[in-house]
Amino acid sequence: MNIADLLAALEASPPAVSIRDSLYLFPLIESLHVFGLAMVFGTIMIIDLRLLGLASTRRPFTMMASDILKWTWLAFALTATTGALMFITNAGVYYHNTYFRVKMAMLVLSGINTLIFERTALRSVARWNTEKAAPPAGRTVAALSLLFWIGVIFMGRWVGFTSTRAAPPTDSDINIESLLPK
Repeated sequence: MNIADLLAALEASPPAVSIRDSLYLFPLIESLHVFGLAMVFGTIMIIDLRLLGLASTRRPFTMMASDILKWTWLAFALTATTGALMFITNAGVYYHNTYFRVKMAMLVLSGINTLIFERTALRSVARWNTEKAAPPAGRTVAALSLLFWIGVIFMGRWVGFTSTRAAPPTDSDINIESLLPK
């Protein structure tokens, strides 16, 4: 099976057809996606601003991270699930959309950035846990994290405005007389 066949199979799947044919499902799923993304970005921003020494500097990093990251992962699960459901409704178009691909690349880079944080600054957290800011590696990761997530948000919006199944209206589709007062 090649990629075109896989994308067509995703679009023809019962969940994709149900979502696409429903008046309410896609907008509901998209709303949950936006809600989840707002939670992901909001919680990550709190962590990143703490690492940068710009917010919550009197609170130990580990305590704050313990309280917040469970919500980040829950929101990420919601966002990933709703994103996958939206993707399958129009997989062929989304797959070939440049903004969608950049968004996915930024998500991957964000994940790699998180792994780098875990392998560098987080290993020495006992030394800087109560300091105002993380060491340089932690601050760099935090700044990159904010850039990647802002990029994800921007690219996601552009996906929404550059992907459509609908054909543009032709002159024969427009009935001017129905718009005129009677």
